[in-house]
Amino acid sequence: MKITIRPVESKQAWEEFMDARKPNTFLQSWLWGDFHERTGHVIHRLGAYDGNVLVGCALVINVSARRGSFLFCPHGPVILPGTDVSIVLRPLVERLLVIARESGCAFLRMSPYLSDMDANRRLFAENGFRPAPIHMHPELAWILDVTPSEDELLRDMRKTTRYSIRKAESDGVEIRMSSDPADVETFWVTYRATVDRQHFTPFSKEYLRKEFEAFASDGRVAWFFGSYQGEVISAAMIIFDRHSAYYHQGASSHAYPKIMASYLLQWRVIQEAKRRGCTMYNFWGISPDDHPTHPWAGLSLFKKGFGGRADAYVHAQDLILHSRYWLTWTLETIRRIKRGL
Repeated sequence: MKITIRPVESKQAWEEFMDARKPNTFLQSWLWGDFHERTGHVIHRLGAYDGNVLVGCALVINVSARRGSFLFCPHGPVILPGTDVSIVLRPLVERLLVIARESGCAFLRMSPYLSDMDANRRLFAENGFRPAPIHMHPELAWILDVTPSEDELLRDMRKTTRYSIRKAESDGVEIRMSSDPADVETFWVTYRATVDRQHFTPFSKEYLRKEFEAFASDGRVAWFFGSYQGEVISAAMIIFDRHSAYYHQGASSHAYPKIMASYLLQWRVIQEAKRRGCTMYNFWGISPDDHPTHPWAGLSLFKKGFGGRADAYVHAQDLILHSRYWLTWTLETIRRIKRGL
């Protein structure tokens, strides 16, 4: 097998490849690339071809930062099952090195969509990569199979989760779904309350608006709002593809701490995912079981209450191209320690 790397110009070809692979990530979707173009990034959609057969895809983003630019491949590449990943990875990295040097990038970073196994980690070490100082996207995700009946899904939940859903219903919590990008204004109010409470670095309102607009163009995103007595106290941005739904952005208010709006909201998301024909709901990132003081520990307990399983992926990998990399390494290491990650 001789692999050649060349740009993929056809959205249809890209999406057909992704849909057939059923990757449980949207970070390699055509629309995620569109979103990054909307935010001013240069992107590269590269295909790995065996002759004229597409056997792998890699969406790569040129990230410009004050500490230096780098190329980033989020949850990629996505490889045709049965294809030797190493045969695709080597020519892909060679092509990316050319692009990186032409763009003045200090390093190449990949967050592989591969199971966290010794063999997969070795693939990157053998190609000159080293573990990145920080993750870019979740490397431990909580996944729920939504194909069982609603009764079965409820039965498999933690008892307290099931109780909280029913309590929210009896308390009069209302859940509204919206496909209107302008509802970023509603989301923003609750999101800011979450930021103020949890002290994390937020995305800008414009970032959230552009993300929603990119996926709204194909009807693959929705807002969910949970209200009590007319006030929104829980909110989420949910991304959909043909196989999965993704809990990508979330927010909540503590105005009514005894009202379990977030539980009912998630149940309505699961119901909508089933209605759309999805087979999986990806709750996105969770904390490791052996890290009880992790900033995500409480949120992880909430997600796990709905049932499901954990999927672990290979840690982000860096290939150093310039000594400027070490400034990034130092700053990101300090950030990781400060965040308690």
